[in-house]
Amino acid sequence: MQVVFLNTFEKVGTDRGVEQAQLSICEQNGVWSVIWTGSAPEEQSVWFEGGSWEEMITAFRHGVAVRMGKGYTPIIDGMLEDRRSLDDNGSLYSMIQCYGETNQNEAIFEALREWRRRAAVAAKKSAYLVATNRMLWMISSYVPQQAEELLQIPGWGETRQAAYGEEVLAITQKFERQTHFPLDWVAEALDPKQYTGWIYKQKENKYKTLMDRQHQKRALLQAIAEGKTIEELLAEVELPRRDLMDRIEKLETEGYDMEPLIERELSQIPPVEQQQLWDALLTIGDRYLKPVLHQVYGEETMQGRGKPIDLLYDRLRLLRLRYRRTKSNQVS
Repeated sequence: MQVVFLNTFEKVGTDRGVEQAQLSICEQNGVWSVIWTGSAPEEQSVWFEGGSWEEMITAFRHGVAVRMGKGYTPIIDGMLEDRRSLDDNGSLYSMIQCYGETNQNEAIFEALREWRRRAAVAAKKSAYLVATNRMLWMISSYVPQQAEELLQIPGWGETRQAAYGEEVLAITQKFERQTHFPLDWVAEALDPKQYTGWIYKQKENKYKTLMDRQHQKRALLQAIAEGKTIEELLAEVELPRRDLMDRIEKLETEGYDMEPLIERELSQIPPVEQQQLWDALLTIGDRYLKPVLHQVYGEETMQGRGKPIDLLYDRLRLLRLRYRRTKSNQVS
């Protein structure tokens, strides 16, 4: 086994002594390993073992973020992206986020969350598109009373202000607050150790999300190679239908061969019907699918009184992949 990277980490122990550990990246016959070795033999753990460089690097960075969040410092730094966010006492933007998340007011947060639920239902959209939990935590912590104060909440912005500003302020104005605006005082009020731990937790979560996506991608490719249908893929990777189709389209753009899946699914559509869909794409274009479906299947189907609309959309998205590939090949 060849060691291609080695770094030493140090941490001040409870008795003020220094604990040491080593992190190594090794390679043997195309298989990568990421190994953490502590001061005691039983403290060795394998963070990753496999043939994917991309997955190995993500597992490496995730593990580094976890260890640095626990107080370990590498002798050779720069293993995580954008470490500059920790330099010069960090940015006020991220400090406002950190303080808001760690000092939220539970009563205000619950009132805001109930408002968000109602707003999402009324707009027929996902709750996080109305406002993320992070935004609600910050609003509950800082309790803005005026429009210009609400605009100081990171990520809120003019669009949400126009759509929801009055409704949110109607909630926050019912509560007293202990802090004030502008929020430049946060840099002094925030505990440096708490902020550093929070920063590394964000990185840990980021790389954990990347690892989950990489594992889902591997599982999806394997299931496609095994000849699974769309319905079987939904059960295999446990993704919402729209997310699954988004992943399949992304795999196509990344160069993976989706044609076997496309052929399997479209075999359920009569050739005459496929030709009608293809001709509609040629006539209407491939940007929007609803007009294509409407032209081929009519109003009753679009209103859910005909064929299963979700399945039609899925298969049309697959046909669109073939259509776009054909157009691209003709241009090249």
